[in-house]
Amino acid sequence: MPSSAIRQLFNEIFRVKNNIVNICWATKGIEVNSCLFTHAICEEIFGKNQKMAVISGPSFAIEVAEKKPTALTVASNSKKLATKIATSLSNENFRAYTSEDMVGVGIGGTVKNIIAIGAGISDGLNLGENAKIALINRGLKEMQRLGIALGADKETFLGLSGVGDLFLTCTSNLSRNRMFGIAVANGLTVTDHKQKNEHIVEGIDATSAVYKLSSRMNISMPICETIYEILFEDLTPKAAAKKLMSRAIQQE
Repeated sequence: MPSSAIRQLFNEIFRVKNNIVNICWATKGIEVNSCLFTHAICEEIFGKNQKMAVISGPSFAIEVAEKKPTALTVASNSKKLATKIATSLSNENFRAYTSEDMVGVGIGGTVKNIIAIGAGISDGLNLGENAKIALINRGLKEMQRLGIALGADKETFLGLSGVGDLFLTCTSNLSRNRMFGIAVANGLTVTDHKQKNEHIVEGIDATSAVYKLSSRMNISMPICETIYEILFEDLTPKAAAKKLMSRAIQQE
């Protein structure tokens, strides 16, 4: 399900059974209006003592279905629950690792979609491999910057749910966000995309939410900010590339 639907689903589950023992989901994202991550929405509805977990990439469903080797992360506020889920999921084709950093895993699964749109725009403009790898690397820095400010573990962003998911989403033709970025570079707008009623691109809402959150917290995220301006403020992709390359020199 898309992250925009998770609050409604949590509320429906709560109405049916408000004493859920464990709850786990595979959706990552930030609610646009509240700027809350999925685990925070879960806490708001079920309470802070609710045992919960989130499953996060890097994985494409088609390759999992084809039983191709896949590794991903199960993050939880309960080590016992994370281990139980990871063990139940794992087999000779599928390996799950555990994490206690739900904040970091949530941020990784959200920001990577924004950067993937940017990578697609870069590819759509034929800016080359140098440009794309620079964008991915600096995007990782922005992911870390936001995460650390929100209390995440910096090491999380060097793991599967961080740099692993980021590189997969930014480089594969199976990535909806990257392919959307390529289309944006060739003139597609968010309005056009929604009118065509095509598949959901999580990075669109994520861009809006992260822009709002980073602005509120005064955190520098120039790539995410520039992608927001392309999608929602009519900045052209070519002008956006020039803007990012013209920023003041700073220490890496």
